[in-house]
Amino acid sequence: MRWLILYARSRQVPTSTAAVALVALAAWTFNQDGAGPMSLGTAVLILTANVAAASVGLGGQDAALDRTAAIRWMPRRAAHVLLAGAVAGAALLAVQAAGAKLAPAALVVRDSAGLVGLAALGAVLCGAQFAWTLPVGWLAFTLLVPVPPGIAGEVSNWMIISPATTASAATAWVLLATGTVLYAAAGPRR
Repeated sequence: MRWLILYARSRQVPTSTAAVALVALAAWTFNQDGAGPMSLGTAVLILTANVAAASVGLGGQDAALDRTAAIRWMPRRAAHVLLAGAVAGAALLAVQAAGAKLAPAALVVRDSAGLVGLAALGAVLCGAQFAWTLPVGWLAFTLLVPVPPGIAGEVSNWMIISPATTASAATAWVLLATGTVLYAAAGPRR
């Protein structure tokens, strides 16, 4: 059990968890007036902030030490990515259970999966310190660029399209699978 505590501390899990909790508390606080449901963009922004906070721990303090350690990193890395996505989504669902009107649960699950896959892909391509750039960049694109018609729009704006749409759901799950597999196999970029 000691290795788990050391791993969590080396990956800044307590700090990331505190940041996710603060984002959830802010979402709950700002939606207490009961004036109506939050906009979908706001809910996705909160989820992206949770994933960005969790993505800080996708790399350790010393990349060379991580690569030479005598433990199997693949299952630990994959579990870390999946757990980060689960915590990011669960925090938003907990706010919803506390009475705030947020996005549907299916959208939260799909978006947390896709966003954490993007963060893992960002860690592989840009390094752990910049893993947050892909989820935040895709969110900015989604919120600022008009939706193109057809399948291209469903793929590019998968975060805010209905989870029942096949193309948007497939995009999120492909991002999760691709990001998790590449991160588990290669680890973060140095």
